[in-house]
Amino acid sequence: MPGTKMGGKLAARTNKTRHGSDFYARIGAVGGRNSNTGGFAANRELARKAGAIGGKISRRRKSKKGAASTAAAATASK
Repeated sequence: MPGTKMGGKLAARTNKTRHGSDFYARIGAVGGRNSNTGGFAANRELARKAGAIGGKISRRRKSKKGAASTAAAATASK
């Protein structure tokens, strides 16, 4: 039965019997205390810098309309 829904229910019942009815609340609280919200939530300045770097790198191709009008404007100004 391991790996099935019924097996999970039996394991949960065993854990609650052995360790108390608040077993899952206690292990969840331990995990919450150990967690560190890292990344951009912890450092706004780092998020700003990374966003600026990513914003400078365009993944789009140059539009043909824009390239044609730029070339025409360059020719007209000569």
